[in-house]
Amino acid sequence: MPFCKVGQLNIYYEEIGEGIPVLMIHGFSPDHRLMKGCMEPVFKDRAGWRRIYIDLPGMGKTENYSHIRNSDEMAEAILLFIETMLPDQPFLIAGESYGGYLARAIINNRKKQILGAAFICPVIFPEKEDRILPQHTVVFKDHQFMDTLTEEEAEDFSRHQVVLDEYNWLRYTNEVLSGCKIADQDFLSKIQDNYGFSFNPDEGLFEKPSVFLLGKQDSVVGFQNAIELMDKFPRSTFAVLDRAGHNLQIEQSRLFTLHIIDWLERVKEYMTEAFCFAEQSGAEGSCD
Repeated sequence: MPFCKVGQLNIYYEEIGEGIPVLMIHGFSPDHRLMKGCMEPVFKDRAGWRRIYIDLPGMGKTENYSHIRNSDEMAEAILLFIETMLPDQPFLIAGESYGGYLARAIINNRKKQILGAAFICPVIFPEKEDRILPQHTVVFKDHQFMDTLTEEEAEDFSRHQVVLDEYNWLRYTNEVLSGCKIADQDFLSKIQDNYGFSFNPDEGLFEKPSVFLLGKQDSVVGFQNAIELMDKFPRSTFAVLDRAGHNLQIEQSRLFTLHIIDWLERVKEYMTEAFCFAEQSGAEGSCD
């Protein structure tokens, strides 16, 4: 199995394709399968992208993480992974939920190296009381299918999902729940006690193509707080999707794919323009 050793930590990762690297960071409790499940369909007919899916400490198959105590050290672990796997190499970053929170810290540290960013239902404020949250709402329920689930399955599925049908159930169990079941909950409880960064992850502007995909019915992190970051990401698309909760990438899979494709195309356009500008300036080709 592929591991990247950074200090004591063995970070599990999966790598698919060749070309421009795209670092994928999943949310809190699931593992790399969450990002792989929603992102691989995007790249099915698109060459030139090297997708790197990691398991965060305490989640998935990553090992030797007990020394990590807080989100600062979570972000530092990802930075060490980048130094090892992508030294001085331009790359894109995509993060879901807690992964989006960590991605902002990575961007703050590596602005010049990162070509673009995608945020999927990102955590903006670590403390729940600081979030503007809609009341949980079920938009659609396939009653016939829901009757086939056990009481425990139905209760778990209904807790945060807003579209309750077989398609969403299968993807939820394969891409989200599968990782949650093997997470180290004792370790994660320790991290939750130190969930917020000790620094501001949004210093300055990030002026490269980005996208924020937000669920209108997301009762976990909400959508309104993310919109407050619009001035910090002047080249970003902000999309608030109806019929979407915290697993927007599943519940609105078609629109999710279209927005990610648009983001990748904008990054490629940005890279072309940056390279041409560097050539006209007499400098070496560059994407910064």
